[in-house]
This record gives sequence, structure tokens and C-alpha cells, in this order.
Amino acid sequence: MRKLFGTDGIRGVAGEYPLDKKTIHTIGSALAHHLGGVNGKVRVVIGQDTRESSRWIADTLTSGLESAGAEVASAGVVTTPAVAFLAHTQKFSAGVVISASHNPWQDNGIKVFGHDGYKLADSVELEIEHEIFSQIEKDSTATGIAKQPSLPGDHKLAETYEQWLKTSIDNVDLSRLKIAVDCANGAASNLAPELFRLCKINASFTHTSPNGKNINDKCGALYPDVVAGEVVSQKANMGVCFDGDADRALFSDHAGNVINGDAVLLLIAREMKSRGVLKNDTVVATTMSNMGLEAALKKSGIKMLRAPVGDKYVLEEMQKTGAVLGGEQSGHIIFSDCATTGDGLMTALKVLEVVAKSGKSLAELVSDLKVFPQVIKNVRVREKKPLDQIPEVASAIKIAEQDLKDEGRVVVRYSGTEALCRVMIEASSAEKMTKHADAIAGAMQKAMGA
Repeated sequence: MRKLFGTDGIRGVAGEYPLDKKTIHTIGSALAHHLGGVNGKVRVVIGQDTRESSRWIADTLTSGLESAGAEVASAGVVTTPAVAFLAHTQKFSAGVVISASHNPWQDNGIKVFGHDGYKLADSVELEIEHEIFSQIEKDSTATGIAKQPSLPGDHKLAETYEQWLKTSIDNVDLSRLKIAVDCANGAASNLAPELFRLCKINASFTHTSPNGKNINDKCGALYPDVVAGEVVSQKANMGVCFDGDADRALFSDHAGNVINGDAVLLLIAREMKSRGVLKNDTVVATTMSNMGLEAALKKSGIKMLRAPVGDKYVLEEMQKTGAVLGGEQSGHIIFSDCATTGDGLMTALKVLEVVAKSGKSLAELVSDLKVFPQVIKNVRVREKKPLDQIPEVASAIKIAEQDLKDEGRVVVRYSGTEALCRVMIEASSAEKMTKHADAIAGAMQKAMGA
């Protein structure tokens, strides 16, 4: 069991363990040693989001990396997928992102990509953890700050990423589409406007003024209704919103309806199948994806596989089965034929490309997706005890599963990035959905609530 790494890196409250200066410095040193520091040449690229803590965390991590012989380059404020791309294409030993993605500004995190641009395997993260704890036991007290500041970084690295994104879509005229874009006051705040101008997209932008504390604050992918409202008020064709590190994107159609990751998977899968490039006519989704998506894909002759929640697990299933398209309801979409991780900016370009080529509206392209009533309840918990060891919760889950049978689904899991238990119920009727969601969440709150 990993103690530091979750489903998406190491996360916590900035300034508190494991994101205190001493531990961050040790993480940097341990990572450099793992990569072959001191005896071998190690180059690491670091990028960060717009949280007020991101700079000092990047500086402290850089100090730890350099203390173990690594050479560090800063890309400044860039998206998570930008770092993955740079690690792979610019011959870095690894890429590190300082971000807590969709979490509130007080939190932060450290995500690591290998030289191949992929997130580290769980087994590798466990090895690095052993090195971290070994160094901590030796009571290393180094907390120095890196000589090279993490900001503003080398903008040429970001430009390289933007140029690559532009080439990921065909030479199609996107200028006729009017787009509203919400950058969540996060890492896309500078990149998205530059990229859209580069691609000659007629777009207006909101939430592009980060102040260190307003990332994800009532905006972006956590609040897709905000950009949906902008679309209606501006009479735009569609809208797109990103999360704090822009590795995912959600959309809105012209009428202000939110288009989530399930609908995007359907849209893209059918377009790829029509071109004969959807390998094995297979798409990988997660346990949280709606039953309606599975049904719509089946009607189009496309098979849907389910992976555990977490884009790294979606990617693992894609690699195992040969699928080239996968993603999550939350907006992580992976195009494995050209990218190594979910990329919100790429997803936006791909969706715009499909809409422009089709001559249809976004709403028309996903109009046949019939969504089963679904609810997700989040319960803050004191600890993450195995669910089968909590009698009240296990009993409530069993009752729901027996009642729903083939007309619904029950997914109860702990978040990999927060102290939350997520209760998802899908049912043929809203009444049954609400009844069982309330029962399970209530049992969890009573037994384990914080």
C-alpha cells in the first residue's frame, strides 16, 4: 500500500505534511536518486499551476532534485499535459507538475511523469516512497530554496507544446464557431488564449486572472453551468471549461446544456469509427460512466470497457486492450495515438474539429445519448476503512444492489485525492436513485463521517 501517492500523485494541504518543506525537499532528492542522480545525468522539467503555494513548492522540490545531482528546467505556469509532453519530447528524465488539479487553492500536489510521458506505475511510486521514508529516517534537515526560480520559466517550452497541439487537428476552418471559454483561473489562463489565437478560433475568455487563491473558485470544470450561462448570454455556438491544471474539459451546447465526458466519448468515438481509426471499435470508460453511454455506443457498433476511476487506470486498460480512445465522465479524455495523458486543450480542439467538419451543432451530435438518472453524493470521512468492514454501509449497498439488479448500478469508493467517500447510484427511476443514495451516504456519514 502506498502511503504518499494517491491516484494522481501526492496531495495535501500546502505547508502541512507531506507538503511541508522538509518532506518536499526529500521527495525531490529521492526522485533524483531513483532516476539515477549523482552518477548519471538526470534532467527534470517542472511545471506548476497558479496556486500561491505552487512557486515555493516548485522551488523547494528543485532544491531537493539539485542536491542529488539533477539538472532542473522550469516551464513556469503550464498545464499538466504540457509537462507530460515536454518530458517525452524534450529528452527529460522526468516531468513534475505542482498542482492539486480541481482541489481548492489551499491544497497542492506533486505529480510525476516518466521520460516516456506517462504517469508512473503504482509499483514505481512505491519504490520512490521507500526512498523518501529512508531519507526521512536519516533526518535530513535540508530545506534550501532552488537558485533557479520556478517563475516565469522558459516560455519556449510552452510554445513548443502549443505548436504541437495545433498539429493534432486537421487543417479545418474553426473561425466560424463562436466559443466561450472558462479557464478556471488556472494553468490554462495564458495557454488557452494563445492556443486559440494560433488556431484562429473566435473565442471569448473568462476567469483568466489568477491571484493565487481563486483557482477553481466557482468557475471552470467544477462549475460547468457558469460557462453554459456565458454561451447563452453571448449567443455562442458552444462553450468549454477547464479545471485547474487543464487535464480535463467539459462543454456546453448552444442552449446552455452541459456536455460531460461521457457525451464527448460518444461524439469522438463515432467520428473515429467513421474514419476507420477507432482500433477494435473499442472505448475505455470508468465505473462512473453512465449506462446510457454504453447503450449509445453499442447501437453504433462500439464496445465499451470499464476501468477503475483515475485516468492512469483508464490508460492502463487502453494499453492492455489496444484501445486508442478512453476517458472519464469528469472530462479526462485520452487520445493514446498522440498523447500520453488526458489533455483538456487537446480535447477542446478535437471536439471543435468534429463539430466544424460535421456542420452540425454539438447538441445534434449527442442528441441520442439517453442518460440514466444518476447522482453522486460525497461524504467527508475520518479514515478510509474498507467498505466491507463497515456493517451499516455494506448492508445498505447490498440492499441497493438487490433492488436495482439490471436496472441500475451502485458504485461506492473512496476518493484517491481527498478525504471523501463517493456514493454513485444510477437507476431507471429518480425515486430509486435518491432513496438508495441517501441510505448509503447516511450510513457512511453515521459510521465514518468527519
